[in-house]
Amino acid sequence: MKKEVIITAKTVEEAVAQAVVALGAPSADKIEYTVLEEGKKGFLGIGAADAKISAVYVAGGEARAIAFINNLLSDMNLEANVEVSEGENDEVRISITGESAAILIGHHGETLDSLQYLANLAANKRIDGKKEAYTRVSVDVEGYRAKREETLRALARRMASKVVKYKKSVMLEPMNPYERRIIHSEIQNIEGVSTNSIGAENNRRIVLFLTDANASADSKEAMEAALNAEKAEKAAKKAERAEKSERGERGDRGERGERGGRGGRGGRGGRGGRGDRKREEYVAEVP
Repeated sequence: MKKEVIITAKTVEEAVAQAVVALGAPSADKIEYTVLEEGKKGFLGIGAADAKISAVYVAGGEARAIAFINNLLSDMNLEANVEVSEGENDEVRISITGESAAILIGHHGETLDSLQYLANLAANKRIDGKKEAYTRVSVDVEGYRAKREETLRALARRMASKVVKYKKSVMLEPMNPYERRIIHSEIQNIEGVSTNSIGAENNRRIVLFLTDANASADSKEAMEAALNAEKAEKAAKKAERAEKSERGERGDRGERGERGGRGGRGGRGGRGGRGDRKREEYVAEVP
């Protein structure tokens, strides 16, 4: 969280010391300040004036997220500007701009999503084993988020028109949760068309379908097919996990059986050896 104060004191040094206390910063080197007015001693108290500074302290998870972004840009030798603002519900918005910053976006924002994920991990890292209040961080590069959102809303409207025109359901490509929320939000404003998310994990996608009484049988069948495909996919993954678990158990039982078999053969061999020695002793005693 970003805190800012304006402090007035006899000298700049005194103002900085007071700012550290007011902002709750651990030390003076953790704050940034700008001298607004230099203090003047005057002559015999005449013409004296206090110093005034504006001090800023970025605390907690926000500072760690910003430090992570700056270190990443430095390590990648990217010349870019980092600006921080406050979003809704105390969300920390980090905006990166610069000619070389576009490399951080990736295909359909995949690299940007990964960067945002890592920034959130950095912001909410435990310090000395203690967990601080959760800090939500969003990262944007060259205004990509807004452009992508408009593209997705246009896609939603276009696909909804297609559903109404041909009276058939439409399935979109896999999307992350952020992009799916945009599609759902836009379709809510379109009468007669609804959405449903199907699939699992990274393969989760949206199906647009008719909701009014004029929905065709083909549209309903397509929706049912999509839902059945989702159920089949979940069942297949469950069966695959069960099969892997069963193979692991069979492997463990086989290994234990093999060790037991080797031990048993060795034991029988030992008993046979004792029998041979007894027969040799008996033969030796026969005249």
